[in-house]
Amino acid sequence: MTAVETPHLIRTIEWDMMDKTKFFPLSMLSSFSVRCCLYPLTVIKTRLQIQRHNYMYNGMIDAYKKIYQVEGVAGLYRGFWISSVQIVSGVFYVSTYEGVRHLLGQNDVIGNVDSRVKALVAGGAASLVGQTIVVPFDVLSQHLMVLGISNDKPGRFIDKMGMNPLGLTLESGKTKAQISAEIIKSIYRSDGYRGFYRGYVASLCAYVPNSALWWGLYTSYQEELVRLFPDWVSHLFIQAVAGTLGGFTTTIVTNPLDIVRARLQVQRLDSMFSAFRVLWVEERLQMFTKGLSARLVQSACFSFSIILGYETIKRVSITEKYRGYIRW
Repeated sequence: MTAVETPHLIRTIEWDMMDKTKFFPLSMLSSFSVRCCLYPLTVIKTRLQIQRHNYMYNGMIDAYKKIYQVEGVAGLYRGFWISSVQIVSGVFYVSTYEGVRHLLGQNDVIGNVDSRVKALVAGGAASLVGQTIVVPFDVLSQHLMVLGISNDKPGRFIDKMGMNPLGLTLESGKTKAQISAEIIKSIYRSDGYRGFYRGYVASLCAYVPNSALWWGLYTSYQEELVRLFPDWVSHLFIQAVAGTLGGFTTTIVTNPLDIVRARLQVQRLDSMFSAFRVLWVEERLQMFTKGLSARLVQSACFSFSIILGYETIKRVSITEKYRGYIRW
């Protein structure tokens, strides 16, 4: 975009308008902060998805109370440090998203592409790259999430859902690093290197459409809200609301796929079809709402916080050339 083509106010800050030395560090800090605050919802969501019927927990609030009472704050952050590696994959995710959008925006590459289509395609591509990096850490963190101290056998760790697919007998005196190492060894002994990519296809099927839909809907909702709200309303606020609405919509649509992904990675089922079949036998139509309340709360909080941080950082990182044209 040249200075002549630059509109009076810029609504969407493009990749080539930002100072990357500011953008990447601030983006990683923002992502880590949001994940740190919202991680307990991820633990609760995973345990609700893995349990059979309401074996352990009867909803999100009940799960929070029981985890906190039995395991304390540590239980709500089980597997956090392994999962936090996602901030690194987040750099590749954002770079891919912005890079693909920038590429699709070049008239000499593919012609004039609608902003919603650019966002949808770029969101799918970003998730493909991000999931390829993060799935092994996702597998490990989810095994940690569902482990808890047994009430009837003090000093030993068991699967909180009443299952122990890896045959773990971990002593409570071990450190988090030792427990993680034991899980890594168990996964490798059971499945080799393939075990760390268990559920990879399911992750792609769950998260690539999720990411594509989320970014596409985020752009669509944003354009509609801009038309609805008066000009004096903060554009940053409109973007945060649009992100939240996009998160709600995609969460409802993709919830069954996310449950299948979690079951494949933790329960070591053979295929997506097997996971769907087991889920249908156990839950019937409830498979569409299993863990949905926790996922909706997580998605709303995550989408609002991520967009608020992401779009703020883009504004802070914009180069001097465009600084006078941005709209807060």
